[in-house]
Amino acid sequence: MTIEKTSTLVRVELGFTKNLGNFQNMKVSIAVEDFVRDGETVDNATERVYKFIEDKIEQKMKEAEEENNGGK
Repeated sequence: MTIEKTSTLVRVELGFTKNLGNFQNMKVSIAVEDFVRDGETVDNATERVYKFIEDKIEQKMKEAEEENNGGK
């Protein structure tokens, strides 16, 4: 399968580390690459991908905290 790259690629990577106390940390990192879509600017595409990652990190941190707290 060949993918023809005819558009600009944007890549966003974010990471978040949270101190859990008692000498433990939790780190979540996510990176996403996507192409600029029709009608988008590079800035629009970057903001779209950034928002996606930001939401995913928040979701995954909540899930990990719940697991760490025994599902509470």
